[in-house]
Amino acid sequence: MAISIQDVLFLGFGGLGIFLFGIKFMSEGLQNTAGARMKEFLEKGTKTPLRGVITGALVTALIQSSSGTTVLTVGLVNAGLLTLRQAIGVIMGANIGTTMTAT
Repeated sequence: MAISIQDVLFLGFGGLGIFLFGIKFMSEGLQNTAGARMKEFLEKGTKTPLRGVITGALVTALIQSSSGTTVLTVGLVNAGLLTLRQAIGVIMGANIGTTMTAT
């Protein structure tokens, strides 16, 4: 059974659309449920770039998924709970955490 280019494009764009919808839905939910306490907690964990890297590595080690950590971080940035600068450290830490858990 051969798969046509049309099927690949349809499934690829459909999957991307569902993924982006999920990110939007998650960030709206985070905005509605997150209070000042959660924002304060996130700011403490990502106050410096080194803290962000350590936080990203720890979260990745806990959930065993750098992709999950990255998606969560993007959702937090989209919700306005993290800045892009804070997110860069967390994502770098997620990649380091993946390397540590793989060995």
